[in-house]
Amino acid sequence: MRKDLRLQRLIKRAFDVCAALIGLILLSPLMLIAACRIYGEAGRPLFFNSVRAGMGGRPFKLYKFRTMTNERDENGDLLPDAERLTPLGKKLRSTSIDELPQLLNVLKGDMSIVGPRPLPLEYVPRYSAEQKKRLDVPQGITGWAQIHGRNAISWEQKFAFDIWYVENRSIALDIKIIAATVKKVLAREGISAEGEATMPEFKGGGNDG
Repeated sequence: MRKDLRLQRLIKRAFDVCAALIGLILLSPLMLIAACRIYGEAGRPLFFNSVRAGMGGRPFKLYKFRTMTNERDENGDLLPDAERLTPLGKKLRSTSIDELPQLLNVLKGDMSIVGPRPLPLEYVPRYSAEQKKRLDVPQGITGWAQIHGRNAISWEQKFAFDIWYVENRSIALDIKIIAATVKKVLAREGISAEGEATMPEFKGGGNDG
């Protein structure tokens, strides 16, 4: 590893730890209110824990506030997201409050503040060789794809933005992304794909050439 890249990673990790600690301290009252509201509306569990692919495809447990019920159909399969999303869950998603527990993932070293969003582990075998480049860096709470459409853009566009970030990453770019993320959250843009409660499943596909 080049010395400058190693230094950049150390600086990024130090920034992540400081930002996560400050975020948890400042946002803890908001997180407590969210937890109490979830408990009052839907009971336990308060958190939705999902196994995601981290850097290098390493699995880790991602933390989010629970925004859906666990209702199932007569075959025991979960109902579509739109049918399980609670009224409070919609509010938590629209304000991105449901993502705040991921600051704990950052402290643990599972994630970074900025990077490609961690996707379900089962998606990894579906990536093309080019798409796998998104796993070359720590996955993030926000990223280049999130400020360019979030869930309102296609999977192909998301991967293209993620790969661009991997190839052009820098501390200055991370700061730019964080500032843009704040604006996007306040504007509540790109919360879901058209016709979807969140984002359709990634089925695979991409050009290896």
